[in-house]
Amino acid sequence: MIGCGLFLSATAPAALAHDSLKSSSPARNATVSGVQTIELEYSSRVRFPLVVLRTAAGKTIQLGEPQADGPKVRTAVPTQLAGGPYVIAWRVVSSDGHPIEGEIPFTVKGAATGATASATEAAPAAPATSAESTRPAAAAQGGGGIPGWLWGGLAALVVAGLAVWLLARRTSGPSGPDSPDGPAGQPTTPAEQPDVPAGP
Repeated sequence: MIGCGLFLSATAPAALAHDSLKSSSPARNATVSGVQTIELEYSSRVRFPLVVLRTAAGKTIQLGEPQADGPKVRTAVPTQLAGGPYVIAWRVVSSDGHPIEGEIPFTVKGAATGATASATEAAPAAPATSAESTRPAAAAQGGGGIPGWLWGGLAALVVAGLAVWLLARRTSGPSGPDSPDGPAGQPTTPAEQPDVPAGP
């Protein structure tokens, strides 16, 4: 009896203990170059997995649907993670029907952050170069010389003056002693001849 009681008392805590997380990828406090899949392995079969990935600022990163396969849970990370600290928050229902949860902090190397910063710094340089290249063209177009509208005005004045001169010349017409018309503009008539009497 005593031996049986001791056996039951020794095995009871183990039977009542909940399942626990054995390992994870990425591991706790690990530094990785990138994450494409989060994998969690528990001490026994689990159900109803929930996995959330957050940045240090609390922003949630979209993940794929977590899949439970016996004691393992996998979920895809479809987006490339920038450099910095992250936290995996998980929650499952253990084999004894009780929910368990936890968090796994890790860090992504800052290579992606450096590349993004370099690209951001290089982007504003292009408009500055374009602005400098357009300044000589603008100076050549507007600097020195007579503006186009002034040339247009002068041409209009010349055309108007020429039209007035031609109209005045056509209205006055030629006049003088060689003109077929008289001084007053009346046509000349031949001098009247005296009547000559007819012969006897």
